[in-house]
Amino acid sequence: MNGFDNSAQSMSLVAFLAVATVALLLCVMTGPSRDDLAEFYTGSRTLSPLHNGLALAGDYLSAATVLGTTGIIALTGYDGMILALSITLSLVLLMFLLAEPLRNAGGFTVGDLLVRRAPGRAVRITACATTLAALVPMMVVQLASSGDLLSFILGFDSSGFRTGAIIGLGILMIGYAAIGGMKGTSLIQIVKILVLLVASFTISVLIMNRFDWNTNTLLSAARYSSGAGAEYLRSGLQFEGSGLDMVSSELTVVLGAACLPHVAMRMTSSRSTQAVRRSMSWAVAVVATICLLVVVIGFGAGALVGHDRITAAGASGNSAILQVSGEVAGGGQLGALVVTTMTTAIFLTLLASVAGMILACANSLAHDLFAHGLRGVRDHDRKPLPGLSEMRTAQASAVVVGLLATTLAVVARHWNVQALATLAFCVGASALAPALVYSMFWRRFTRTGLLCTLTVGTLSVLVLITGTNLVSGSPTSVFPGHDFNWFPFTTTGLVSIPAGFLAGWLGTVLPRHTAPEARRLYQSEEPRILAGVQPARR
Repeated sequence: MNGFDNSAQSMSLVAFLAVATVALLLCVMTGPSRDDLAEFYTGSRTLSPLHNGLALAGDYLSAATVLGTTGIIALTGYDGMILALSITLSLVLLMFLLAEPLRNAGGFTVGDLLVRRAPGRAVRITACATTLAALVPMMVVQLASSGDLLSFILGFDSSGFRTGAIIGLGILMIGYAAIGGMKGTSLIQIVKILVLLVASFTISVLIMNRFDWNTNTLLSAARYSSGAGAEYLRSGLQFEGSGLDMVSSELTVVLGAACLPHVAMRMTSSRSTQAVRRSMSWAVAVVATICLLVVVIGFGAGALVGHDRITAAGASGNSAILQVSGEVAGGGQLGALVVTTMTTAIFLTLLASVAGMILACANSLAHDLFAHGLRGVRDHDRKPLPGLSEMRTAQASAVVVGLLATTLAVVARHWNVQALATLAFCVGASALAPALVYSMFWRRFTRTGLLCTLTVGTLSVLVLITGTNLVSGSPTSVFPGHDFNWFPFTTTGLVSIPAGFLAGWLGTVLPRHTAPEARRLYQSEEPRILAGVQPARR
């Protein structure tokens, strides 16, 4: 039982249908009106800094991030609060280090960013594969969770309903990405982040009012209900006292969250360098505010719902934010309205997050793989697809990627999918972060180094993740009945991130004959990447 009355469930169902319909209409009305690749990929860069910042915040805060962080705070206290801080810090790092160079480099995909430094089909194909490796697991996580969440909210407890919900939402998200393009999905992200902000603020106010606006009282109640005693407000509860495991996890989040492809590519949709700075300022402010509210909601869930009830609804605690919403809303029409606001925010978060990731994967497949990577043997022999054909390819790719993610989510709906979310962040931190940092700032960085970074970073994550306790060896792992837990940490970051950086360095410094060419290429692009200066036309 979810604690919601019939009125709240009915209002939530009506709100879901209304939101899904309005979002689809927005995509139809704002989708590309002509065969213009720039309009489909970047929305023709027409969004204002405020709107682009809100859309960036929406892309950045996925449903897995909001639900998972709230649950971890509720169950582990201090460690969850550090996770929320790491999520904010990651976006700040993107703002000060990569935002302007990524915008100046331009392009439609991660592959476009990387070939500025290392032209070639192999780079585009590898970048496309890395994009899929990072985003498909995250889509599976959110689609698999959507069935459980809708079942929890609406009070249906059958496997058939969960499967139907996953398939229905998957089809809906495919439509958003294929029809709306960047501008359509951006509008959904803006609506999502505003609704999430209002809902989180409302629930936080109700929680603090329940404890007479006394933070100490809230924390004491959460500590008491956690069953962990004083350890709840100390470091190490989530990681069983392993400091290195905590460092590995937080390092993975800080480097991985902001370097995921759908977030990094949001930089290229800004009009100018000044616009991207203003967009990032709005995004950081909104994300920091929501993370602060999530901390309050998480501790409120720990205090008012309690460890046992949260874990009874799911070991990962993803339903904690909904449980505490029902707890503080009270009865009557007003209480039902409060619950509906939060459930609508979560529903919108699921729709918008997956639609943005589908679009990023589809764009990479169409632009990096089919339009450039597989056409022609050498760069100067390559014949790119015409604009109309490439856009149609992107729309078809959105359908294929969406169906793949939906199918995998149906298969994984009974698993603990936290391992897949961790996999996505690890690929972002171990492969994409080193590749982007080296490409933007290291003059000697070569094509061989770039390919080594992407390949070694991704493969090291795929190998090491199989040995973590997220996959086996614990009651909450993917395979709880087996134990091949040979890797000592929950995430792979402590090993795979240095491996990604080291592979790029070795791939660059060992083949010495390629260094002069790489330096000349970077010098020709350096003014554009670092200062936004366009090269003079001859």
